[in-house]
Amino acid sequence: MVQVWSGREVRALRESQRLSTREFAARIGVSERMVSRWEAGGENIRPRPINQEGLDSLLAAASEDEKSRFAARLQIAKQPDRESISASFPAAADPPMRLHRPRPPERTGVAIRSERAQGNDVFAMQAFRSADKQVGGGHLYAAVVKYLHMHVGPRMFGGDVVVEDPGVFTAAAGLTEMAGWMAHDAGRDDRAYSHFLRAFHLSKAGQDRHLGVHILASLSHLAHHRADPNGAMRFARAGQKALADSPANPELSARLLAMQAKGRAALGHSQETYALLGQAETALAGTHEQAPSEWVSRFDLGSLSSEAARCMRQLGKPGKAQEHAQRILALRTSNSTRSRAFGQLFLIATLIDQGELEEACRTTREVVEATQSLGSQLVVQQLRDIHDQLAPHADSADVRETRHILADAVRQQVWLQQWMTPDAPDTQVRAR
Repeated sequence: MVQVWSGREVRALRESQRLSTREFAARIGVSERMVSRWEAGGENIRPRPINQEGLDSLLAAASEDEKSRFAARLQIAKQPDRESISASFPAAADPPMRLHRPRPPERTGVAIRSERAQGNDVFAMQAFRSADKQVGGGHLYAAVVKYLHMHVGPRMFGGDVVVEDPGVFTAAAGLTEMAGWMAHDAGRDDRAYSHFLRAFHLSKAGQDRHLGVHILASLSHLAHHRADPNGAMRFARAGQKALADSPANPELSARLLAMQAKGRAALGHSQETYALLGQAETALAGTHEQAPSEWVSRFDLGSLSSEAARCMRQLGKPGKAQEHAQRILALRTSNSTRSRAFGQLFLIATLIDQGELEEACRTTREVVEATQSLGSQLVVQQLRDIHDQLAPHADSADVRETRHILADAVRQQVWLQQWMTPDAPDTQVRAR
């Protein structure tokens, strides 16, 4: 797959599909003149980001014969022109040997600034990720989008770092994926999907293959949240296929298996669910073939327990769900406010399912106290669900008081989030 299209690659694609300039232009929605400019412009005139995606899609939809012709034409286009090389030297003399020796790449000022900028990107990502665990994505979404616009986008489209530098695209992909999770945490799933999809396209222009797999797992998670288990499993299987061609990564392998397990649980397939969860736990014990990417969030036993708890509730196994919820709380320290909150909320739901109302109410009051400053629409929605789940037991004074506390907490959170999370503009960082 071509990652950053040049005019030479555009011509190779058009010729491989045996299309006229007019037909080709119509396929990707541009003028014939624009296609001619790309093909004549060499490395200097490249398609715009939105057109790059059209070219990606056209190649992805090509037949195997067309892809083979494309690869062959591209190889021919990359061969040096012998006549032009010969013309640059006198006919009676061979070129000096030193001209044939490749020179080591020089560390120019631009390259040094590029490395420094990417180091800053990693630092920013780590800072955002740490804060996200404490305060939730709703409070941070606008800040991440602002960072993308102000510090990453300009370097991709006209700053002092060349666009051919894959590290810029990797940073853009990683931070855009992070923005997607924060949008999801703030209850903006349509925007989250756009971010994840954009991040996946950007990752193809970088050199971090595991990041692309990680984003496919994120798309799978979002599909689950939108009640599309079959779509979620398709994303997970696509991730497994991509991971098979990459260095082994136990955490990504386990995460993809867990995503498939959730799909099976949603469809009521208990045996397949248990098998996939077991495979995921086994996968976590594997060995990394290379150091984990800084851009990929970690997936550990606590993460797997969270997914397993969801699976058990889907299958109507409250006892098993409770075991996994308790495991989450044992593995998540107090500095992971949101993760612990999700573990407590899973535990509360399973306690109510099993009629343990006193313990459920006590834990509910604890989680309300712990999440007062947490900007997470996902947590708010689960608090609403607990409020509704307790409704049939409202004849109990303890339950009535707990539901009153929940209703107040939800109203305050909703009001606060409206003021603290202004509608930030969508990221327009695109792959070239």
